[in-house]
Amino acid sequence: MAAIDLGCRGAVVGLSLLIAAVLLRDRRDTAARLAAALVVAVAASAISGAPGFPRPWPYWALILLALSCSGSVLFWLWARATFDDDFVLRPWHGALLVAVVGAQLFDAWPARGVLRGGLDDSLSFVYLGFAVLAAAQTVATWQADLMAGRRRLRAIVLLGAVAWSAAVFFHNVWPTLVASSSVWSAANASVLGALLGITAWSRFQVAPTQRPSVLLPAAAQVPGGIGGAPPGREDKPSAVDAELLRRLQRLMTVDCAYRRELTIASLSAELGVQEYRLRQLINEGLGYRNFNAFLNHYRIEDASAALADPTQKQVPVLTIAMDAGFQSIGPFNRAFKAATDLTPTEFRRLALAKHAFGDGASSPGSAGKPGIGQSD
Repeated sequence: MAAIDLGCRGAVVGLSLLIAAVLLRDRRDTAARLAAALVVAVAASAISGAPGFPRPWPYWALILLALSCSGSVLFWLWARATFDDDFVLRPWHGALLVAVVGAQLFDAWPARGVLRGGLDDSLSFVYLGFAVLAAAQTVATWQADLMAGRRRLRAIVLLGAVAWSAAVFFHNVWPTLVASSSVWSAANASVLGALLGITAWSRFQVAPTQRPSVLLPAAAQVPGGIGGAPPGREDKPSAVDAELLRRLQRLMTVDCAYRRELTIASLSAELGVQEYRLRQLINEGLGYRNFNAFLNHYRIEDASAALADPTQKQVPVLTIAMDAGFQSIGPFNRAFKAATDLTPTEFRRLALAKHAFGDGASSPGSAGKPGIGQSD
């Protein structure tokens, strides 16, 4: 059993470091960096949990402990960065990571003589909480996700990594409910090895064709105008139904379907197609990764026209937002700011000022971020 345990842990360490190196070589976005840090934390956990590793922790081993106990926070942040296109890493995320690692190091500090063991159960609940938050993130944005590979990855996260995190939690809190320590250690290493093996296969099997990784789908740029081909896809044969694409564009631009409360299910029913075909159509035909971003493109374009209209200068911003299809002012303000770098009020003031001076040729949001009429 010990030989199996050590062999699996060696495989985990090797695969983790290989995946981290390839991720950092191929990509530089936040999700890739967090994924690389996460697999390094997995490698540290595999080493520090090996049979015969010295206990209590010697000072030199606290570095491995710091890396391994950061895995729960990194897993949650990775899920946020991978499944939420609007996620931005903030300083408080780093502060939270430092706090969790610091608490674990204090609990394992060899010179500490008081409160020994008092933090163990509490930290186990904290680690489980981050796994639950990661699962919640995968579920919260699942329906709006238009990328098939990323939707499959959500299932892996929910069924694999979260289940493993729960098993580790129950072993830490109620070790008597699980098998003997040697059997648990070997099983733990085997599951880690299997998860890393699937990860490595999904990462490397697409390398010859240079397609986006199923593990971490590459960030796609959306087209500059409605119906344009996403950058980098010009030489790729399209599987998009051109007639269906025209029907979708007519529904959005002529019938203004975006003003209603739309979902993938309701829009696919209106078009008479399966949901997966509509997802493929919007993602591959128009370049959007998220259904909400697709709708917000039309809604913000509609709202910007109303805000720039002198005849509607007395209409409240909330009314314009609701008429464009937004359900409340908060999401409208955030989406409008992200698209134009201006608040709706600032946009209206600048647009009306330009109109008063007879300059209506350019929109206030045309500088900086993509302007109105462009996707974000």
